[in-house]
Amino acid sequence: MHPDPKFRVTPADCAGIAHDLAFAHIFVSAPSGIAVIHAPVTLVDETHLHFHVSRRNHALPLLDGARAIASFAGEHGYVSPDWYETAGQVPTWNYIAVEAEGMLAPLSTEALIAQVDTLGAEHEARLAPKPAWTRDKMPEGSFDKMLGGIAGFMLSVETWRGTAKLSQNKPTRDVAGVVAGLHAVGRDPLAARIEAANTGR
Repeated sequence: MHPDPKFRVTPADCAGIAHDLAFAHIFVSAPSGIAVIHAPVTLVDETHLHFHVSRRNHALPLLDGARAIASFAGEHGYVSPDWYETAGQVPTWNYIAVEAEGMLAPLSTEALIAQVDTLGAEHEARLAPKPAWTRDKMPEGSFDKMLGGIAGFMLSVETWRGTAKLSQNKPTRDVAGVVAGLHAVGRDPLAARIEAANTGR
């Protein structure tokens, strides 16, 4: 994480960002090896993340009891020095990144079902007004068959770390230039994040 305290994100906000992004690169370190898993994640609360992987995933034997970091990448993008009013600047990158570190443990079958149901419910809600999909729409027996192909895990979060590097270390006139430059190249979501992070300075 970036060392500048201007960019630091509180644990509660880290959890909120992770919930919104909902997809993580999960770095696993175990005595028998290391691995990276790419998986959708659901938050049970601020200290517990749930995810599932295919039982064919080569990393599966490493997971139970392993130490892991779930990394979430949010809005990010290049910032051109041409966008600053202040002279003598260099290229940089603005970004939002969050990490959750802790130990992994397997989920019970009931908790795995809950994770899959929660994942579907949360993301179907984001597709409204489309009628929400539920597993009740699946043919009888299909869900149980598919469930047998995945394994669920819980990350017990000991530490949250977060960086939101959004030009907070720049003068207001330079922030305005970055926002305008990003809008000009179609990077509206990142521009909006930078505006929000610098409002009221």
